Amino acid sequence: MRVWKLVSGILSLILFLVVMLQSCAAGVVDAVENEGGTGGAAGLFFGLLLLAAAIVSIATRNSMKKGCDVALIVLFGLAAVIGFAAHGVYSDLIVWSVWATINAVLAFVSISKKNKYTY
Repeated sequence: MRVWKLVSGILSLILFLVVMLQSCAAGVVDAVENEGGTGGAAGLFFGLLLLAAAIVSIATRNSMKKGCDVALIVLFGLAAVIGFAAHGVYSDLIVWSVWATINAVLAFVSISKKNKYTY
């Protein structure tokens, strides 16, 4: 699972940059339409959670403790919920939310594997 955490962290860092750029553009669209859209703000929160999860994933890739995976589940899971719930005009946020959901599930699998081999 160490390789997954490293790859997930690196890809999440790259996606953070993409999400932040797109959410700024979605924020401009929300402002121009003046309909009270939430896509830009949701993208900013999603991006910050994705950055935090990426840092935790890379920093704790060699850790055998369960708390690291719990933190990843919370960060990626919260990002996914925000992305699915408040995407507004920013429909790409759904795609990034699927990425966050996959990572949260893999963190849960990592916990279950640690339980299996811990005596």
